[in-house]
Amino acid sequence: MSIAVRNLTKTFNGFTAVDNVSFNVETGELIAILGPSGSGKSTLLRIIAGLEIPNTGEIHLTGVETTLSSPQERNVGFVFQHYALFKHMTLYENIAFALKVRKVSKAEIVSRVNELLELVQLKGLEHRYPSQISGGQRQRVAVARALAARPRVLLLDEPFGALDAKVREELRKWILQLHEQTRVTTLFVTHDQHEALEIANKIFVMNKGRIEQEGTPREIFDRPLTPFVAEFVGESNFIEAEVSEPHLVRWGPINFSVNGYPLREKMRIYFRPNDVYVSSAPEHSHVRATIAKTRFKGPLIELTLHIGDGKHVIAHVPKGVSFASGFTEGSEVYVGITEYHSFSKS
Repeated sequence: MSIAVRNLTKTFNGFTAVDNVSFNVETGELIAILGPSGSGKSTLLRIIAGLEIPNTGEIHLTGVETTLSSPQERNVGFVFQHYALFKHMTLYENIAFALKVRKVSKAEIVSRVNELLELVQLKGLEHRYPSQISGGQRQRVAVARALAARPRVLLLDEPFGALDAKVREELRKWILQLHEQTRVTTLFVTHDQHEALEIANKIFVMNKGRIEQEGTPREIFDRPLTPFVAEFVGESNFIEAEVSEPHLVRWGPINFSVNGYPLREKMRIYFRPNDVYVSSAPEHSHVRATIAKTRFKGPLIELTLHIGDGKHVIAHVPKGVSFASGFTEGSEVYVGITEYHSFSKS
């Protein structure tokens, strides 16, 4: 099922939670709605589900307007962050609930529930209660229950938010496998950028009720269109600078070499720690720096580089490269920027 959202606005007591939002989702896509708390992402999801009515705007599901339709009429599956399972029901009964409400035959319920138990890898646990299984398993039951009535759209609101890091990582892989098997059009809300970048085909980045940018994970990460996206998605260094020559930035008393497109006169420049090139030998137009601090980050070493005049840059260097190059605190190195994003100073 395709989704078309047109000029949606939703206010609560004078506060605009969703502000004139429009977008399209193609059938079978897996979309992440990413943003900080209060950006409007959960409200947007609830409007699509029919749990909230917008002040203005329209929602079309496969070309049919459903703006005022009930959740049942839309046939949308919704998964909440905190599972919302029935504690007094077994896993089997939780999954079967939506089918019983729709008065599906007993034989069809048995077939569908068993199919879903296999799909969410919980076969053999169907007679347990939610309190008898782990948080990750409860979230799988919630997804199975949402899928029971064969929804045309699956909506997940911070589905892994209440789980620990290891379980979240496992469920990310599981959601990808599940989507490959079902091909249900899926939107999931998250504030976790790593989750969005790993899972989604496309990401909508929200801020203050609006979509600041939409694109593939690579487009969002490598080509942010606004300072907010550059700062929110991934880690970034940020400097305010002026151009002294094409591709040469004056940052205070320092000339900094950058590769890429010509720069404007005065700008804000964002660049990722992984786009900072660090060398133990001088190279053309690179800046001399001192390693002020090192920090172990698993496969990477984070270097805090003192450039001079009280200015610092963060660099991420592969662990093997850092050790082989002798990058230790107090070492003198040479630094350049391999990729950057520039925005006019406001």
